[in-house]
Amino acid sequence: MAQPEGLSLAGRRVAFTTPQTTGGGGGEGYGGRLGALLRQRGAHPLPVPTIAIRAHEPDRLRPYLLPGALDPFTALAFTSRSGIAAFSRALPSSSSAQLPLSDAASALPFTVAALGSDADLLDGAFLARLCRDAGRLAVLVPDVPTPAGLVEALGRGSGRRVLCPVPDVDGLREPPVVPDFLARLDAAGWAAVRAPAYTTCWVGPGCAERLVAPDATAPDAIVFTSSAEVEGLLKGLDAAGWSWPRLRARWPDMVVAVHGPVTADGVRRLGIEVDVVSSRFSSFHGVLDALAATFCSQQLKISSRFSAGSH
Repeated sequence: MAQPEGLSLAGRRVAFTTPQTTGGGGGEGYGGRLGALLRQRGAHPLPVPTIAIRAHEPDRLRPYLLPGALDPFTALAFTSRSGIAAFSRALPSSSSAQLPLSDAASALPFTVAALGSDADLLDGAFLARLCRDAGRLAVLVPDVPTPAGLVEALGRGSGRRVLCPVPDVDGLREPPVVPDFLARLDAAGWAAVRAPAYTTCWVGPGCAERLVAPDATAPDAIVFTSSAEVEGLLKGLDAAGWSWPRLRARWPDMVVAVHGPVTADGVRRLGIEVDVVSSRFSSFHGVLDALAATFCSQQLKISSRFSAGSH
């Protein structure tokens, strides 16, 4: 019988490489949220962050947040929760004399777009710091929570401008997600402007220690939520004199689970075989549901073999 969601990973030891910070205001980081969900399901979380989100000084975004600075734009498109958090940190107070979007009667509608549960941060308080005229603003959350889905939801650009707060990358190769997103916007006729919101950086050579330590306990699974995390892990393993094949040989039963098909493609390009990919990826519930289903299937097979062998 299937376990209720709250116990669906009971007793499982699950490692995850998700960063623990958001790079600014905006609530709990990705890693904290994933760890909390694992605990709710009865799992034993093993955080192994391989990348970190480092906040920029708000001045990096300030040119786009001066009075009326967003008026030449039609949309603001976020591809990550960290981007929203960084943008929120730099926004002026709603009590400021002038905000980035004017509230003139002649002003055109303005779209603020985000993916999946990231849009939870686009609340009334956030929007009130963009523009006093709430009727000018529309929040867009694409049905398919991927950068490609966001471009499709925005529609044809016809030369209009869209501001994209995205990360700089330090110590890692830039994953293809953001360049592909900007290229898709360009192909759809948008004039995309890249704004430096925060930095994604490698944690450092000791990031894999919890996996390679001599007394480390075998994880039942490892969860990857971005390809940058995997590159960071591979660098950490190399710094420790290890490799991914050696880690897999140490724990051959460890399930590799990935948050969504875009991340899965990036993970495979780095030479790692993926066992589980979430088909629902608007939140981390999707990858945890898929992981729980995999463990349930494994248990049923073991029970079936045991039952067959006892007759």
